[in-house]
Amino acid sequence: MELIQQAEAYENMTMSHMSTSDRVAASREGKRIVLAINEIYKKTKDSSLMDLMKRITIKKKKIEKRIKGRLAA
Repeated sequence: MELIQQAEAYENMTMSHMSTSDRVAASREGKRIVLAINEIYKKTKDSSLMDLMKRITIKKKKIEKRIKGRLAA
């Protein structure tokens, strides 16, 4: 499937030297991929799709954490 290939490419992309706009675009792309996989998952209940969605979500959260920045402690 093309969607799974996109998800794997997203999962393997490097986060170094990304501008803020690149991070925002990557976060949106991650959300789009997860929602598209979720539609397929609803029909098939394939556990490998759920695992893929979890891995993409983890990567997306790391990117979003960098967008928001570190809060001063």
